Amino acid sequence: MENTIYSLLPPLLAILMVILTRRVLLSLGVGILSAGLLLAEFSITKTFSIIWDAFKGIFVDGGELNTWNVYIILFLLILGVITAFVNISGGSRAFGEWALKRVKTRAGAQILTAVLGIVIFIDDYFNALAVGQVSRPITDRHKISRAKLAYIIDSTSAPICVVSPISSWGAFIIALIGGILADHAITGYTAFSAFLQIAPMNFYVWAAIGLVFITSYRGIDFGKMREHEQRAINTGEVYDPEKDVPGELKNDLPVSDKGSVGDLIWPIVALVIGTVGAMLWTGYNAVKETSLLAIFENTDVSTSLLYGGLFGLVVALIFFFRQMSLSPALNGKAVGIGFIEGIKSMLPAVYILIFAWTIVTLIGSLQTGEYLAGLVESSNLNIGMLPVILFLVAGVMAFATGTSWGSFGILLPIAGEIAAATDVSILLPAMAAVLAGAVFGDHCSPISDTSILSSTGAGSNHIDHVITQLPYAITGAVIASVGFLALGLTGSTLAGLGVTIILLVLFAVFGKKAANAAAGS
Repeated sequence: MENTIYSLLPPLLAILMVILTRRVLLSLGVGILSAGLLLAEFSITKTFSIIWDAFKGIFVDGGELNTWNVYIILFLLILGVITAFVNISGGSRAFGEWALKRVKTRAGAQILTAVLGIVIFIDDYFNALAVGQVSRPITDRHKISRAKLAYIIDSTSAPICVVSPISSWGAFIIALIGGILADHAITGYTAFSAFLQIAPMNFYVWAAIGLVFITSYRGIDFGKMREHEQRAINTGEVYDPEKDVPGELKNDLPVSDKGSVGDLIWPIVALVIGTVGAMLWTGYNAVKETSLLAIFENTDVSTSLLYGGLFGLVVALIFFFRQMSLSPALNGKAVGIGFIEGIKSMLPAVYILIFAWTIVTLIGSLQTGEYLAGLVESSNLNIGMLPVILFLVAGVMAFATGTSWGSFGILLPIAGEIAAATDVSILLPAMAAVLAGAVFGDHCSPISDTSILSSTGAGSNHIDHVITQLPYAITGAVIASVGFLALGLTGSTLAGLGVTIILLVLFAVFGKKAANAAAGS
């Protein structure tokens, strides 16, 4: 069943179940079971053995602790505890009141969130969670739905990381490009200069970011997002209380009436400084070089997140104990409450992440990505159509596998092979299309860890986030596809960018009218 059309069944079944049932764990469970059955050739005992091995591999790999996954889980739990103590200290309440006086409109709150998403570009995981923590008090006060917040976070985290050379994504991609250039003896540019030339060609990134600002400023809501936004405006309910919401504190916490903005800001600042500092430290220790690019290429992201989270937690606790001495509302019991409620708030996200990692492992064993890549490699493509076709194939691959990085690793070398065998001038556009398509597919996939963490950071029900973001992601993909078509046919980056910008302007002018017409029909 490996590397055949049947390998598409588990991801498609899981995604279809998600859409029909809106129950993410059940849907992922069905996908996991179907993947296990295919790998075991329908032997029941072997199926459960394969699933157990995939699950166990999340925590133990090769007889050693799988630090990447375990540290990500620990970071999530720590972040939940930080959030609880920031709330208990009165920081979230004070920050919401402060922001309400300065950010006067719903559009302003959304644009501020988008700007934060662009500024914090070091890593997509960190971006999704940190921006959510800072922005949630502001967007809640302005009655912006959590689904809309999750969309803004998701559509500014990975898109910025994929075009930033000083990020965990950028370093990984530059390393891949370097290997491709070496394999084909291409000396016209270095891996770093190739990455910089590819960035403007990543039309999905510019379309996705442009749509965030346009929809925020113009108040363009369509599809299911319109329902969430209308409910938030009319009732003040920023999420559906009947649904599981990761990252949301379920029980009322004791809150200090003496809290200040600093009780929220300084733990977040400590989180940022601790994480970035740990990334620089782990990267330097790996290569013993002072080059920022080399450091970020070799940084240990999950370890850095854990260290940064612990540093942020220590600072949050310091401010909490300070508030204990100031406010009679707080006592020793609040310490236990903060830890328990903080951890409980993150458990839904942890469960989803574990199930998603399990199905991604099984899909990898089924070689779903390799099957899709093989279709591209074996087809007789018109060279001018290569960028748009690679964009769409990378989108399907990332959607089905839930991993943009996996799509990079499989499709970038294939793009290099095709370009080297036909016309090397198409190499950079082809690689740009792969990067763009992988981010697009990641935005649409309910099994994507980036999307899961965006839901968590925003405090949005995960399926609500996926369903509401889908129309925006598809709109961005349509715009990007036209841009890649123009790039492939003309060979001009400016032509592709120009088409992308023109279509964004047309959306800005006519999008709200079209959305209102669709809602009224």
